[in-house]
Amino acid sequence: MKRPVTLVTGASAGLGAEFARQCARRGDEIILVARRRERLETLAREVGKAHVFAADLATPGAAAKLVGEVEALGFDIETLINNAGFGLAGRFAALAPERQAEMIDLNVRALTELCRLVLPGMIERRRGFLLNVASTAAFQAGPNMAVYYASKAYVLSLTEALHQETKGSGVHVTALCPGPTATEFFDVAGAADGRLAKIATDAASVVRAGLRGLERNRAIVVPGLANRIGAQANRFLPRAAMRRIIASIKA
Repeated sequence: MKRPVTLVTGASAGLGAEFARQCARRGDEIILVARRRERLETLAREVGKAHVFAADLATPGAAAKLVGEVEALGFDIETLINNAGFGLAGRFAALAPERQAEMIDLNVRALTELCRLVLPGMIERRRGFLLNVASTAAFQAGPNMAVYYASKAYVLSLTEALHQETKGSGVHVTALCPGPTATEFFDVAGAADGRLAKIATDAASVVRAGLRGLERNRAIVVPGLANRIGAQANRFLPRAAMRRIIASIKA
């Protein structure tokens, strides 16, 4: 029989590294995936029972290659944490189109491919856990981070649909929608000095909430009362008002 493992993408820092730590503490064997091998190797030494796969998932074919290599080593991906992704702050027309395309490739295409690659096996085994990291950004349009917000809306919509499709199959599917979180995200986005970075919450509590929600098979997890209220604001405010509010916030 193949050994069950937990595969974490974007594991070299931030939420991904914290997912690896918390899953390792509960006894999971971990597959660490990110571009930066040295960071992964450092994390693997920290968490113990872990395997390093350096890969740029934004590259076409990378997701299939990764899953093939993992399965060839005798592992079944029992838990998939789709955490890899990044954002860019700035006007859509001013940001580099190549970087925006890379964001779509990583945040949307690679995540979708990994879901499609692992779900059939989970359904066949009647056991599996799939967590996709979305964001509170998924609940409204995001002027000045347009593609990032749109990509997270896709992740939320896809995950909700998969949650419904897999009901009764033994597979748990959850969308984790954190608010601003203290990770490298704001540095990569070019928004380290913005308001959101200053109110960011800690990664450990976000990961705990996500894993707890996944275990309970909750479709959507929004950690923190303020974030839950903010995520529902579009139910009470016109979309035009929400657009103006988001546009007024310096990411």
